[in-house]
Amino acid sequence: MNKIGIDLGGTKIEGILVDENYQSITRKRISTNQDNGYDSILNSIKNLVFELTEKSNEKVSIGICTPGALSINSGLIKNSNTQCIIGKNIQNDLKNILHQEVRIENDANCFALAEAKLGAGKNSNFVFGVIMGTGVGGGIIINGKIHHGRTNIAGEWGHHCLHNEGNSCYCGNQGCVETYISGPALEKHWLQLSGLTQSLPEIIQNYNNLNFDNWKKSFLDNFALSLSNVIDILDPDMIILGGGLSNIDFLYNEGKNAVHDKVFSDTIDTPIVKNELGDSAGVFGACLL
Repeated sequence: MNKIGIDLGGTKIEGILVDENYQSITRKRISTNQDNGYDSILNSIKNLVFELTEKSNEKVSIGICTPGALSINSGLIKNSNTQCIIGKNIQNDLKNILHQEVRIENDANCFALAEAKLGAGKNSNFVFGVIMGTGVGGGIIINGKIHHGRTNIAGEWGHHCLHNEGNSCYCGNQGCVETYISGPALEKHWLQLSGLTQSLPEIIQNYNNLNFDNWKKSFLDNFALSLSNVIDILDPDMIILGGGLSNIDFLYNEGKNAVHDKVFSDTIDTPIVKNELGDSAGVFGACLL
């Protein structure tokens, strides 16, 4: 059976058709146009799936990758940056529109699954996949399967408390990892230190600024504390970094060493590596569902 994967993002929807060996047959990207509303997104996905299906000479399975969590009780989407799908049962709605079963997972789980089976972690049994970008999320893959946990929140390390009574988070709590090492959080801290409004890539290139060392030290301290907690609890075979921050080179040497220094073990050697699939991880993870 061929497989269709759909990556529903805030600005684009990407679809891919692969064969049983996950070799690409065809793929296409279209704009999300979320301002047009929920029904428009459903229609866009329907048309994209139909177009991909026409390229297949056999039946297809369909998987959807999207930011946001799927409530285990109601099946409704919550905490998505594609705001018009919040509170919607997109899985059931697409099942009715496409007249077949549809699997759906959040983007961090899809990223981790794709990297564990097809990317940087394909030789590891236990992978923790990390997305560090506009937000911070994670996915846990054990023996090739997503570990969801009792209430479907396993891997949500972006919302564990890093600093008691720390930065306020949109989730209603304080001190969440996401408020310290997401892209917007790091840019905000740089503005506070330097008075400069710059993007993260610009900050990284601005290493001669007198404030850079303090900014970098704070970043590495929080990165180390947050991931060392994960290792202490899960002890995975490998940690794979994804999202825009995964392009920061010093996370794989200085960052890794800082993490290892905080882990409760005298033999710590957990690899912390860059993803291999890039922004294709979402669609391949959706295919793997």
